[in-house]
Amino acid sequence: MMNIHTGERLYATYFASGGYDRAAVDEINYFLRCHFTNEVKEIDIRLVDLLCDIKNTVGGGSEIKIISGYRSPVYNEFLVDQGRNVSRNSLHLKGLAIDFSIDGVGNGKLAQIARSFAAGGVGKYPEFVHIDVGRVRYW
Repeated sequence: MMNIHTGERLYATYFASGGYDRAAVDEINYFLRCHFTNEVKEIDIRLVDLLCDIKNTVGGGSEIKIISGYRSPVYNEFLVDQGRNVSRNSLHLKGLAIDFSIDGVGNGKLAQIARSFAAGGVGKYPEFVHIDVGRVRYW
């Protein structure tokens, strides 16, 4: 994965031999931190699993580009004040949502794959796809 705001890349095996590797999960939480405040929040592991399921369905060696993982209340309010299309009650605030794209895969295709899991919300935007592990809904 590559975080477009920090330029950081992460290669981690967080699940192996039937269990989650706590150190790798901690690395993922840090990687998906709010880039605006550097605040780290526990990311719901179901969300990480969903992102990996989507990537595995796509196949190949394309890189996942993270646009937004955890969003601190300060950053979320900043985006609201800037007139960005974000919810004041965004699931990003709870570590339950990720915005991403995958090199070489159209966002329409990514959204279709994400919807096939019926694991939460899926939003398709021109620059990225939003996934969350809230209630199932699509936009």
